[in-house]
Amino acid sequence: MRESAIRAEGLSKLYHVGRRRESYRTLRDAVADAFKAPLRSIRNRSLAAGDAGSDTIWALKDVSFTIRRGEVVGVIGRNGAGKSTLLKILSRITEPTEGFADIHGRIGSLLEVGTGFHPELTGRENIYLNGAILGMKRAEIAGKFDEIVAFAEVDAFIDTPVKHYSSGMYLRLAFAVAAHLEPEILLVDEVLAVGDAAFRKKCLGKMGEVAGGGRTVLFVSHDMAAVEGICQNAFLLEKGRLARVGPAREVVGAYLSSIPVSGGPPLDQRRDRQGNGKFRFTGIAFRSGGVHADAVQCGQDLEIVLAYRGGAGPLPNANISIGIYTSSGQCMLVLNNEMAGAGFETVPSEGRMSCKVLRFPLAPGTYHVNLYGEINGVLADWVQQAAFLTVEGGDFFGTGRLPPTSHGGFLVPQGWRLEAAGETSGPARPG
Repeated sequence: MRESAIRAEGLSKLYHVGRRRESYRTLRDAVADAFKAPLRSIRNRSLAAGDAGSDTIWALKDVSFTIRRGEVVGVIGRNGAGKSTLLKILSRITEPTEGFADIHGRIGSLLEVGTGFHPELTGRENIYLNGAILGMKRAEIAGKFDEIVAFAEVDAFIDTPVKHYSSGMYLRLAFAVAAHLEPEILLVDEVLAVGDAAFRKKCLGKMGEVAGGGRTVLFVSHDMAAVEGICQNAFLLEKGRLARVGPAREVVGAYLSSIPVSGGPPLDQRRDRQGNGKFRFTGIAFRSGGVHADAVQCGQDLEIVLAYRGGAGPLPNANISIGIYTSSGQCMLVLNNEMAGAGFETVPSEGRMSCKVLRFPLAPGTYHVNLYGEINGVLADWVQQAAFLTVEGGDFFGTGRLPPTSHGGFLVPQGWRLEAAGETSGPARPG
């Protein structure tokens, strides 16, 4: 069995919400506090036991795990789940309120842009400073120096104080230092989302190289494709607690299934709808991989299931459309039964209908779904923003790569071929 790199037992972190910064203290205040110390210690013990009060929040609560040496672990969860707090505790930036973490090995971390950099020092000086903090000898740092500068692409500015760097330059140099100075444990937060597409791809490749070299990596990200691509296992955090641990693909699937469709009223209770009411949509659900999933990875099959209710008898000629729109209102996809050659000449007065989309083609993002139903050519029900669908990064092309999130749009199978002048060949097969 491999030796553990990180072992955490009962890690908890309590934050006080909305407290004012403490004012300047006088000698009299200090003397008075000394007499109050026993009472204060009793209150602290009470807080540790869980009596935190309404002005506090547990960012982490009773988190325990073991990460083996050489393991690559993704940490996923919604915003505010405690992911960054966990990495800050492991990096010794903040102390836990309860519990402990044993770290076996030298840690390199990239939690925020320029973490650990001194703004008045040059890029060169900060490289040596960070290496010294990691416990490396000057000769070791010098051996990696050129590689770090080349990776960060800051050659012309290496002797400029980093306070004059752009955020992109900060980020490139910070990651290069963290990844190249050979820490036994590398902690990386979602900070990579700040970089451009080419830099993100280079960073992910470097993390894969680091992981392949037998070092331990803890990777926080909202990019599910990246987590599945480079991580063996994953942790799912929910409201500060460790909700699930297991193989990355299984944990990612559980996370996507936990994302709610909508925070509004149930579809059958919506009043902001149009139509004569002879046919009403009463529910919407998404299925992916044969299970309920309110989020889907691009490239996976998605089934949209619609529940409906009509009049007393069968309904003639149902024409159903599902529109999928961006948050800005741009129509990205329209699904329609008649357009697809599935005419519903008669439908029962109550039931369900579904539409399956193979290899869902939309890029990662959050979309809203509009529902439109006609009966015998007359509008019966039209509900806008009937549900919200989250599309997460997936391996659409089978390469582990996607276009930058900012590009949005469609993902389509494609085939590429290179020919020399004068050569002829058959058509390229789509990917």
